[in-house]
This record gives sequence, structure tokens and C-alpha cells, in this order.
Amino acid sequence: MLSNNAVPIMSLQQAELAFKPNVGVFDLTFDVAEGAILGMIGPSGCGKTTTVRLLAGLLKPTAGRLTVMGKDPTQFTEADQEQLGYIPQHFVLYPNLTVAENIHFLSSLYGMSSAQRRRRLDELLAFVDLTEARDRLGSNLSGGMQRRLMLAGSLMHNPRLLFADEPTAGIDPVLRRRFWDYFRQLRDEGRTLLVTTQYVGEAAYCDYVAVMRAGRVLMVETPDDLRRKAMGGEIIQLTVPKARRREMELFLDELPGIKDARTVPGTTDQLHLLVDRAGSMLPIVLKALADSLQFTPQAAEPYLPPFDDIFVKIMQDAEADHD
Repeated sequence: MLSNNAVPIMSLQQAELAFKPNVGVFDLTFDVAEGAILGMIGPSGCGKTTTVRLLAGLLKPTAGRLTVMGKDPTQFTEADQEQLGYIPQHFVLYPNLTVAENIHFLSSLYGMSSAQRRRRLDELLAFVDLTEARDRLGSNLSGGMQRRLMLAGSLMHNPRLLFADEPTAGIDPVLRRRFWDYFRQLRDEGRTLLVTTQYVGEAAYCDYVAVMRAGRVLMVETPDDLRRKAMGGEIIQLTVPKARRREMELFLDELPGIKDARTVPGTTDQLHLLVDRAGSMLPIVLKALADSLQFTPQAAEPYLPPFDDIFVKIMQDAEADHD
């Protein structure tokens, strides 16, 4: 996850927090480069929130070591804490204060002057599309607007590192996409983000993805490498006539460079070929079909499995290994 000579903004080496035997998080070992989005994905109760709280210094590990911005986060000074932003899972601002009042209150905790708060408030309300709701009470906001209010509040002091714990939970797909647009803009401005989510498809928006199960991180990869590692390679999809599908399958299964050739479940004219690299193998497949069988597929292209399928495969493999 780090380029040469890069210093990680977050680093964990066998970090552990055991609440009781087999309950907690265990053997957390990974680094996060500054200026990246790390998405942490896993089922409810797998340890995502506990990991975030460890990194934010709200909990202390019972074993191992972790550093954030080069320090033990439980020993952060006030100046260190001011470099962090945090969005919890649930709405924790004041329902009887307006949007603007909530943000003014949060920014006052960081010692921002009234002039600084006013300038930053207008900028952030525009950023999260809450300008017209600035005088609305927190209790009168929709769930999505409350989430956006918490995002604005977490950014008032211009933090270097943002923790967002399931910020898109319970909101519609359009707003979820907007949140990721916000996050990627923040990343492009140089901030580092750790975002937890149960929506597996959101892996596509991250620079790196950590997959968690039962308190452990199974892997940390780029989205493309996550697909490749889970599937054992890349996939080419062919569309062939139903009458010749079995012939093609048997021929391609024996072709050097193809790890597996099989019919796509639920179809009669689709084949998936597992290869190391789809881009370089595709012309070889087409040439072999033309030369040996005088055949050209109706369609042939690299296939990207949905992240839902990738996640299920990773969980199944982990369960098989555990058994």
C-alpha cells in the first residue's frame, strides 16, 4: 500500500483488542499511505468500528502496536487530535440546534475564531449541499441530510485524516454516490480517509480495500488486485452459439494459458475463461479459435465480476480455510 520511501500515516503491526476469547479484533497488520482512501468492508459485527476506534485513540490495543501520524493515538496531544476528523455511525449532533448552530458549536471546540467559522461554514455548507438548510433544526433533517451535516462538522477544522464509520448506511444509492464524490475530492486535496461500509460495491471508489471477517483483516488490496486475488486471475467472457458452446468449452479448457473454462451458470451461450491477464490473453484466444476451429465468437471481452460476487468468494474461501 506504500510507494518507495513513503511514510505511512497509519501503521498497524499485529494490533489486537480482545474483549474476551475470540471477541474483538486480532492480528491487524497493514499500513496506509497518506493521501489515499482505505475502504474497510465486512459484515456487521466483524470489527470495523473497533478498528476505527483503535486508530482514533478511543480504545487501546491489548497487544501489538499501532501508530497514527507517527504516534500512539492514545497519547495524542490536543494539537494531534485537531488533525483528525471523525464521523460516527449515528447522528450525534444537537437536534434542537440549527444546521449552522451545530457546525458553529463544533468549530468552537477547535478554537476557531468567529470570522474563521463564518468563512468555513459557507464553504462547507456549499460543499455538502446544505446551504438552503442552514437554519433548519437538526431534528427536522432527513437521515441523508444529517449524514451530510456530520460530514461538514467533521471537516470544519480542516483535518489531515478523516475516519468515517459507515457514513452511507441507510441512505439511497444516489446520495451514497455523492458521498463518495465528496470523499474522492477530499482525497484529491491531500487528505487521507478510512471509510467503513457494508456496501460491498463501494470498494470500487477506494484506493485500497481491507476485507474484514470475524475480527481479522483477510486482505488489503487495490480494487483490481482484490478481484484478481479472489478469483485467482482475470476473466474473459465469450458469447458463442448454443450449439457449439460445449465444443468451445472443451477446446478452450485445454488451451495453454487458460486456467479454467466453464459455462456461465444460468446461460447457454456464455463462457468464462480464467486467465492470468485478460488483456494479453484475449488475442491469443481469438487466434486459437480462428486457426483451430475456424470460429469467431459473437462477443469477446474482459469481464469484471461485481464486488458482491468477489466478497462472497472471499468469505467462502475464508470459511473453508477456517474449517
